Amino acid sequence: MAAKRHRDYAKEYRDYQGTPEQLHNQSLRHQARRAYEKAHGSLPDTVDVAHGRALDKGGNPLELKNLSAQSQKKNRGWRGRKGPNEPRYGR
Repeated sequence: MAAKRHRDYAKEYRDYQGTPEQLHNQSLRHQARRAYEKAHGSLPDTVDVAHGRALDKGGNPLELKNLSAQSQKKNRGWRGRKGPNEPRYGR
């Protein structure tokens, strides 16, 4: 079994998450959650506000018809799959 590699979170932030573009995208996601909660009421912390059309695909971040409430597991778990019901790659 291979030894676990140390993950440099500070480097990840500097190189990607801390860039002006990604900080702007994070701000848009926070604004979307606030707009959705204003229209539909408060959401628990275990629920994400999902975008029907992703921001990086040209979706409008603040258009209420583009927003929906999803569990964190469903909203964050689709990456790395061939489709919504397919297993993750490499498994």
